[in-house]
Amino acid sequence: MFKFVILLSVVACAFGAALPEGLLPQLDGRIVGGTATSISSFPWQISLQRNGGHSCGGSVYNNRIIVTAAHCLQSVSASVLQVRAGSTYWNSGGVVSKVTSFRNHGGYNANTMVNDIAIIKLSSSLSYSGNIKAIDLATSAPANGAAASVSGWGTQSSGSSSIPAQLQYVNVNIVSQSVCASGSYSYGSQIKSTMICARATGKDACQGDSGGPLVSGGRLVGVVSWGVGCALANYPGVYADVAVLRSWVVDNANSI
Repeated sequence: MFKFVILLSVVACAFGAALPEGLLPQLDGRIVGGTATSISSFPWQISLQRNGGHSCGGSVYNNRIIVTAAHCLQSVSASVLQVRAGSTYWNSGGVVSKVTSFRNHGGYNANTMVNDIAIIKLSSSLSYSGNIKAIDLATSAPANGAAASVSGWGTQSSGSSSIPAQLQYVNVNIVSQSVCASGSYSYGSQIKSTMICARATGKDACQGDSGGPLVSGGRLVGVVSWGVGCALANYPGVYADVAVLRSWVVDNANSI
């Protein structure tokens, strides 16, 4: 059974915190082989919070719009959501904004995880700084093997009752859609045209910060979506392919 990629953490991470009430029980996980970092290195990263607790990640598209995963916004109303931007820590600092509305991709399918992308509209505009910046959307998928990084917050181990407060990241390499769906790995036809993968030996966004950014070449190339296991050789992490879904983001960001 698939393990949804939701929260991101590091096996050996300081700055632990109690699991917030807003965190859904199935959203546990860890990043394998990651490193603590600061928001200035990933200024597009936000913490999407439900009832005050970290729930998912996301990326600043513009000063009012956040890009995240559609599965992060199932069975929830905008009134219980908020976004913290500009902070290394999900539970303090930076700027907290209420959510006015959100929109999931109309073609999102929770069974196949196809089109797992969504946008969030904030109640007020973010002020850009060294810790808050928008990130450009990829216009084409990076080459197979290209260097990339994933960032976010999450539990220290699967099923853990605590999450690290400090932002984490892991370096990975892109696995193209065609390669990820090929016999080189074990997903086969489960990898759809709106997906891209990434992996590195002993490293992964394992059940990692869903909705969070996969970045390559300074552009948002993927949105953390799902995967099987943690850093398993035959199962790379799976992401929504931003280049394929870019036009949906652009069109809907202008109309939400």
